[in-house]
Amino acid sequence: MRGPLVPSLAAAHLLAAAASLAQEPIDLSKIFKSDPASKLSNADIVAGLKEALEVGTTNTVDLTGKLDGYFGNAAIKILLPSQFQTVEQGLRLLGQGQKVDELVLAMNRAAEKAAPAAKDIFWSAIKQMTFEDARKILSGGDTAATDYFRAKTTETLTAAFRPVVDASMTEVGVVQQYKQLLSAYQSVPFASALPSFDIEAYVVGKALDGLFTVLGEQERKIRTDPAAQVTSLLKKVFAK
Repeated sequence: MRGPLVPSLAAAHLLAAAASLAQEPIDLSKIFKSDPASKLSNADIVAGLKEALEVGTTNTVDLTGKLDGYFGNAAIKILLPSQFQTVEQGLRLLGQGQKVDELVLAMNRAAEKAAPAAKDIFWSAIKQMTFEDARKILSGGDTAATDYFRAKTTETLTAAFRPVVDASMTEVGVVQQYKQLLSAYQSVPFASALPSFDIEAYVVGKALDGLFTVLGEQERKIRTDPAAQVTSLLKKVFAK
């Protein structure tokens, strides 16, 4: 009668190796198709991601928080809302086109003054990022990090932007200009009724939309353009 089966030494080694592999952390370098020879650790990859986000958010604030950062960028320039197109057309026909243009310029100047407040808020979100957050961003699309920031910082950014926008709009006379334009429009016989509208909230919302648009552009560059990978760690993590 045979005794109990005893695994061979080689089989035992194979089982031990399989168990070890099962416990290995996910190699996130494969997600970005990093060079296998580089053998980057998960810690290096997450550090590289955070570094990329710091570079991207800094560039975003620098690009938007300057003169013509919004007004000179057709992709994020703040225009009068769509529901006021009829009002705008009517005012231009009344010779108030310059006033309309001044209002548009003032709204964009307010956004440009508010943009620098985003940097500390973005960096705080980066510091609070978990490994799971990083994994999702790394495995996400070209704007996964931007989507992360939008979800994590919109409420804080809105609270930070509102007083700055309100103060700068008062300084450059946005509200006064807006009221003057509405008064001019309403003086026209048979002018249609105007919808209720919070211009400060509108400018804050459009300022944030523009900020995230530029941030998305910066993220795409860092992911795909070697020239935008400005540190050795970024080059390693994002190398194709």
